Amino acid sequence: MSSKYDVRFINPFLSAVIDVLGTMAMVQATPGKPYINTKRVAVGDVTGLIGINGQATGVISLTLEEKCILHIVSNMLGEEYSRINDDIADAVGELTNMIAGQARAHLANEGLKFQASTPTVIIGKNHTLSHVNKEPILAIPFTTPQGQLVVEMSIGAIEE
Repeated sequence: MSSKYDVRFINPFLSAVIDVLGTMAMVQATPGKPYINTKRVAVGDVTGLIGINGQATGVISLTLEEKCILHIVSNMLGEEYSRINDDIADAVGELTNMIAGQARAHLANEGLKFQASTPTVIIGKNHTLSHVNKEPILAIPFTTPQGQLVVEMSIGAIEE
């Protein structure tokens, strides 16, 4: 794994996922072992992508299995959802934005400054991840009682 994906960079995303899902949706997310996604294909049914720039350029994504995102959004909005629709897509974009924002705040405390674009949402099984660079995609899997989600990042060299 590339040295640019060190704990100083990974931990803010771990914390952000756990905090955002716990606070916004009352969902407990347990991180798994990070790995490099060499296939560049999403493992979930819906993905939120957000571009970042600043001390490095790249993309951060949040990809979720259908049953996982349906449960998260049902909890967030207090309505029962049984299929992926526009409300779910909007929620994935907002969750991606909240997780990336919270992680960027933690990174700023480490002296690393980033700005983010507006999230894009892709729906469908086995969709390709369109990361803006050719850097390795670091995947951090999470397990919830309702299914899997993965945060992925593909970041160029960090300028310190």
